Amino acid sequence: MDEKMMIIDPHVHMSSRTTDDYEAMAAAGVVAIIEPSFWLGQPRTQVGSFQDYYSSLVGWEPFRASQFGIKHYCTIGLNSKEANNEALAEQVIELLPLYVHKENVVAIGEIGYDDQTPAEDKFFRIQLEMAKALDMTVQVHTPHRDKRAGTIKSMEVCLEHGLDPANVIIDHNNEETVKDVLDRGFIAAFTIYPKTKMGNERMVEVVRKFGSSNIIVDSSADWGVSDPLAVPKTASLMLKRGISMEDVRKTCYQNALDAFSKNGKMKEAHWLQPDSINQSQLFNDNSVLRGQTPRIDEDQIT
Repeated sequence: MDEKMMIIDPHVHMSSRTTDDYEAMAAAGVVAIIEPSFWLGQPRTQVGSFQDYYSSLVGWEPFRASQFGIKHYCTIGLNSKEANNEALAEQVIELLPLYVHKENVVAIGEIGYDDQTPAEDKFFRIQLEMAKALDMTVQVHTPHRDKRAGTIKSMEVCLEHGLDPANVIIDHNNEETVKDVLDRGFIAAFTIYPKTKMGNERMVEVVRKFGSSNIIVDSSADWGVSDPLAVPKTASLMLKRGISMEDVRKTCYQNALDAFSKNGKMKEAHWLQPDSINQSQLFNDNSVLRGQTPRIDEDQIT
């Protein structure tokens, strides 16, 4: 793959990853990422844990990414799994307005369905109304079980609430759902996993069949078996399999930029004209370094 090609990973849970991952992503051409708020592997039990987590997505994590030359954005929302604790979910909904206006928040997300319960439906709809009132993009998590029915239901609910499909990213797609999503005018995102769900070989064939319009590739890398380099690896494989550079650039960069930049917070200038890296900087007296010599770009005045 052309080393100069820029990559955006618009769905990666970097709070679960290490600084080594940031370094590897930057080396592979990743210039910007979007980190959706999600669950932590076990349920949170009090609203304060959500508050601390959201605070890290708008504070510590953007700083950590900047120390390796990557621009960090996030989406804020109550995830579907934890919507089933209704008493806690009500408190989280009250918390969201404190964060959705932060400078790196580009959408409400990832929200939607997991087991497609009444509680999940209730809080999905509440957050769709919030996004509608704020004119914000929505990032939808589609269920991993009963995928097609859950995906169609997600879109129907979005339309019922009057959202513009062009402003809604439907994520975790596969070959079974992509046509339904594209035909309805929504944006279809695909999470690429090393062993399960969508793999990059399958992603190549999706782009070959459906083209590159309204299709986004992301990694969804988290604390499980996943790969933060899934997007650049998929881009490389596409090129090797004869997919045009234009289609690769759209699915691995431009479509994500177009979809998530609508509220004006995500701008290409952020990485085309980046701030210099200075790893001697601290965030609340903390550094990403552990005794290493800090990287300080030559044009950085200390």
